[in-house]
Amino acid sequence: MITLIELLIVFGAIFMGVRHGSLALGFWGGLGLVVLGVCFGVFPTAPPIDVMLIILAVCMRAACMEAVGGLDILVRIAARIIRAKPKMVGVIAPVVSFFLTFFAGTGNAVYAILPVVYEVSYNAGVRPEKAMAGTAVAGQVGITASPIAAAMAAMIGLFAQNNHGDIGLGSILMITFPACLIGVVLGSAICLLFGKGLDDDPEYQARLKAGLVLPPQPISNHKLPPQALWSVLIFLGAIVVIVAAGFFPELRVLPGQTKGVGMALVIEAVMLAAGALMMLFCKPDVKKVVKSPVMEAAVVSLGCVFGVAWMADSFIAANKEVFLQVAGQLAQTAPWLFSFILAGMSALLASQGATTRAIMPLGFVLGINPWYLIAMFPAVNCLFILPTSGPALAAVGMDRSGTTYIGKYVLNHSFQLPGILMVAIAVLSAFAIVQLFVI
Repeated sequence: MITLIELLIVFGAIFMGVRHGSLALGFWGGLGLVVLGVCFGVFPTAPPIDVMLIILAVCMRAACMEAVGGLDILVRIAARIIRAKPKMVGVIAPVVSFFLTFFAGTGNAVYAILPVVYEVSYNAGVRPEKAMAGTAVAGQVGITASPIAAAMAAMIGLFAQNNHGDIGLGSILMITFPACLIGVVLGSAICLLFGKGLDDDPEYQARLKAGLVLPPQPISNHKLPPQALWSVLIFLGAIVVIVAAGFFPELRVLPGQTKGVGMALVIEAVMLAAGALMMLFCKPDVKKVVKSPVMEAAVVSLGCVFGVAWMADSFIAANKEVFLQVAGQLAQTAPWLFSFILAGMSALLASQGATTRAIMPLGFVLGINPWYLIAMFPAVNCLFILPTSGPALAAVGMDRSGTTYIGKYVLNHSFQLPGILMVAIAVLSAFAIVQLFVI
């Protein structure tokens, strides 16, 4: 009963934050955490510092690019593709996000492209929600297809511990990679059929008339300074470094050390270093960098993640045993519910790796076919169910058009449809692959 009351407080805080909008999400998340702590003894966990610092570092670098025209180059390149298939940005961006996660081993890589995805879609007159929400979710779905993700490492370890050492990384990837990619492509493509265009959205038009958002800017063909190209090259170089560091862990082992640096630190440091190189070679106006729309969006994203994610993480940590007990009872009652248990617990634990380590062992205890456990593995990507994950909150904050949203009922948000479609299609595709090629 106490857990239910605490859950209602969490939802109530998010509800009030959504009603007030923007930074209010962070404020109300903080108040919710105070109420949970003072009234119910919920001990606060550590704030999501890494996620916040990644958002800050990425947006600082993106603001430098914007100040010298680098973002315009990326917009123009993507615009050429969009002009040929203007409605396909909602598919192209999620696929790029999926492969970034595949190579980097972390869904945090999505922060690097969210500002670009917004600029491209909005300035081309395409509803940003379709691309932004799909991009945020696809970056999470890529976790169970990445050979270097923490969840994949946990999965391999569990198979070894349960006398299935013959099923290793190659066997799992043979199923999850194509299944998750199919889920991302088909799920994002189906989402293109839903949602109003910007011209037909009365809420957006009202915000536009009130001057709360800038109208879409026509993609200019004016000549950009050489510094713009240099900033893009530096940005692409930074992405290559991050991907290489994720795909080859030995690159993260510093001289004289035996343990590699975590990917979060790599992303933060490389993005800041890229910004420094842009300052050196591109010489942006620092005042423009500080006052850029990208930095304004960064502040909103940081506030949302700080308050809401911290509150949700503290609530889950305080009630973890309750959730694990309920999950175990359901799995014993009906083993076929196991994929739904994985999905629900991933939403609560807000981590694919934590869900895999904590819940997947129940599947082995229940005697579920190990190949079916692999097919259900993509279900741990349901972090989107509760709009408290870093990528989701960042996407809401960076979409200055306001089309990517968290609804007043909390669960009705932009990420629900693409998330359900991508994960459901991925799981079904994985089962089909298992049936056709394995069993």
